[in-house]
Formats: sequence, structure tokens, C-alpha cells
Amino acid sequence: MLTRALTGTVFVAVLIFSSYLSPFSLFGLYFIFVLIGTWEYLSILSKNSDFQPNITLGLILSAFTFLALTSKSVLGLDPDTFIGALIFSVFATPLIELYNNKPNPFSNIAQTIFPLIYVALPFGLLILSNSMFPNNTSENFSSELILGFYFILWSNDTGAYLSGKAFGKHKLFERISPNKTWEGSVGGAVLAIGIAIVCAMFFTTLPLWKWASIGLIISVFGSMGDLAESLFKRSMNVKDSGKIMPGHGGILDRFDGLLIASPFVFAFLLFVKYYEELLPRIL
Repeated sequence: MLTRALTGTVFVAVLIFSSYLSPFSLFGLYFIFVLIGTWEYLSILSKNSDFQPNITLGLILSAFTFLALTSKSVLGLDPDTFIGALIFSVFATPLIELYNNKPNPFSNIAQTIFPLIYVALPFGLLILSNSMFPNNTSENFSSELILGFYFILWSNDTGAYLSGKAFGKHKLFERISPNKTWEGSVGGAVLAIGIAIVCAMFFTTLPLWKWASIGLIISVFGSMGDLAESLFKRSMNVKDSGKIMPGHGGILDRFDGLLIASPFVFAFLLFVKYYEELLPRIL
């Protein structure tokens, strides 16, 4: 428990400090997370005789995906080069598999490509969300959206754990996660939305209703992300995705909620931005 507490404290401190410091520190940290998370996913699969993904190519695909999403907003670089490299690498994957002479080639192709969706895309979209809503620049950097995302996600996990312990009776998804209950999920959602409202009081980049909506989205899809990662680990017969964080497992273990919730938060903000820009033209 002491090891878990110390590791968790350092982990949270690093996340918050890098978010406050500069967009470049956040970019660098997330880039490392993307590579480690991709390696964890593909390494777990490689230990199963039914799958033999190309780990090196998978890492390259995830790197290009993350760079394509974040290079312009953080580094000020034209993303076209990274987008082109990503497209080339994706379509080169089945061509490379032709010469590998391994069983289940199409499963290997699919699993090699999948981390760019499951790992790289969520981290990239979270940085992109922070850059776009509202507009951020390197000279005027604000990490309020990312920090609020963290606080809401963590409060959802905490609320679900405490409510589940105190009131949990009805299993949420016993086949995948026997300890999760509907009462815990409701408690997590209530606390997450409450923390989102608190975020609106201190973080002025978004209005209250958007923060509350983000709280609801994270409470639902963050929990689904936890279940999805549990499903993956159970199907692969592993306890943790990695050992990089003593007492906490790997990057996929620590960011399971973010991996599913981040794309939905981005989609919500993108839809709202489009609607807000379109409505004045209609009226």
C-alpha cells in the first residue's frame, strides 16, 4: 500500500506539473505514454500464440498518429508530413505481412494497426482539445481543460470505489469486472459532475454547462474504458498491462478511462463548436 501510495503521488504530481509547465512538456510526456502504451498492448498480444503483431511497426504508427494530431498546435509544424507518413505506414502494414510468413496474418495486421486508435488517438485528441477549445498558443498556454479532465476522471474513479464499497449490491458487468456495481457507477457520476461544476468555478475557459456535460461524458465513458481494458486483460489472461508503475501496473492500466473518454469529449466539443458557429448564420 505504501509503494502504491508513493507511486500514485509522484504520478499525479508529474501529470499536473507537466500540464502547468508548458505545452512542450505535456507533449513530451504524452509521447512517451503513447509509445509505452503501444508497446504494452502489442507485447501482451505477442505472448499469445494466436497473435504475432509487428511491434516496431505498431510503435511507428502510433508515433505518426500522435504527431499528426499535435504537431501543429504544439510544435507549430505542418502536420501534412506526418499525415502522409501515417497513411503510407498503415497501407504498408499488409504488404510487410506478406513477407512475414506468420499464422493469422490479417489478425496480425489488425492488431498492429489498432494501437493508433486505442492509444495514440486519445492522447493526441486530449492535447488537440486543449488547444482548440478555446484557442491556445504556445505563447499563451492554458492547460485548464486537461487538468479538469484529470480531476473529473479521478473523482469518478474515487466516487465509484467509495459508493461501491458502501452501497454496492447490483453488479454492473460481473462477467468482466465482478467488483463493479451500479451503485458505484452512480456515485462516481455524481462526484464527477460535482467536480466538473467546481472546475467551472476556477477554470474559465469553458462555461458551466460544458463542464457539467464533460463530467457526464467522462463518468460514462471513463467507466466504459475501465471495463474495456479489463476485458482485454481478462481475454489475454494477464493481471496488469505492465510494471512501469509499482503498485499500479502499466500505462494502459492508469489511463484506461482516458483512452475511451477523451475521443468522446473531443467529439462533444467539436459538435458544440460547429453548432455555435452555425446557429448565428441560420438566425
